[in-house]
Amino acid sequence: MLRIFHNPNYDFLRWWRWAAGLTIAFIAIGLASFAIKGKPNFSVEFTGGTLMQLEFKQPPDVGQLRSTLDAAGIKGAEIQQFGSDREFTVRAQNREQVSQQSLGAEGTARQIEGALQQRFGADAFKVTRAEGVSAKVGGELGRGALIAMVLGSLITLIYLAIRFEWRFGVAAVLSTLHDILVTMAFIKIFHVEVSLTVVAAILTLLGYSMNDTIIIFDRVRENMKKQRKESLPATLNRSINETLPRSILTHTTTLAATLALLAFAGEVIRPFALVMAFGVIVGVFSSVYVASPILLWIETKWPRATSVKGGTRPASTATPAAARRERPVATR
Repeated sequence: MLRIFHNPNYDFLRWWRWAAGLTIAFIAIGLASFAIKGKPNFSVEFTGGTLMQLEFKQPPDVGQLRSTLDAAGIKGAEIQQFGSDREFTVRAQNREQVSQQSLGAEGTARQIEGALQQRFGADAFKVTRAEGVSAKVGGELGRGALIAMVLGSLITLIYLAIRFEWRFGVAAVLSTLHDILVTMAFIKIFHVEVSLTVVAAILTLLGYSMNDTIIIFDRVRENMKKQRKESLPATLNRSINETLPRSILTHTTTLAATLALLAFAGEVIRPFALVMAFGVIVGVFSSVYVASPILLWIETKWPRATSVKGGTRPASTATPAAARRERPVATR
């Protein structure tokens, strides 16, 4: 049987200050981008607009498609190839029509179809899908996505408070908040279009990251029950090292799948795969360098009494430096 990282003994918490500085700097860059350039690049599902799927008999030139729509007054349309080289999606928005909600998306769809028929001919293509989202519906979708994230975090907090205790729950939820902020900064910095598939990716990676945090915290709880006379930082390091082989196999497999989607799935699924690939890395990072230091800080502020032989002692709140003097022993 393949065994990797047999009896690992790494001092992860030694670098928590560097990790904190790195993640704070990344979030700050994202917030600065929000302040300078405004809101993220929302898709028509949130802003309102028209989505059309077109299938041509012969592969068209994308430049001609774009210039045809620009000449017809449809500025800034997003044209993406999906499937074969004869299939394209067109996302467009007439902001004046959407705001008035008179012709709306239906009028924009007719305008796109007419312009393309005039340029390529009526029999050169067919519309396989046409749908519109009004600005009102887009706002409702945005609120629904936000509510889903908030409810997911609250349910997780309640579960962890029951399964473990409130200290673990607070640390896990704050780690989840970190994942949301970092992911939104990534989306803004790299101009990823925020669609419903991207929202699904964010919710998926939150659950993925939370699962990784729960696995580490469960091992922490087990090690604390063994009544070892060691500091909490040493227990955290021990637990991370004991779960390291499992974490590497799981994250490598997941990352390989998302990278395959990113490379071969096409434009439609690419934003989802991009956010998921980034989320796998963020999930590993936050479980080790966000959730664990936060738990350590909470234990420092609100220490608990832990039973040991010969009486009781408060839970140790020694610094990560002290943990380096206590070698964690990985279980076999």
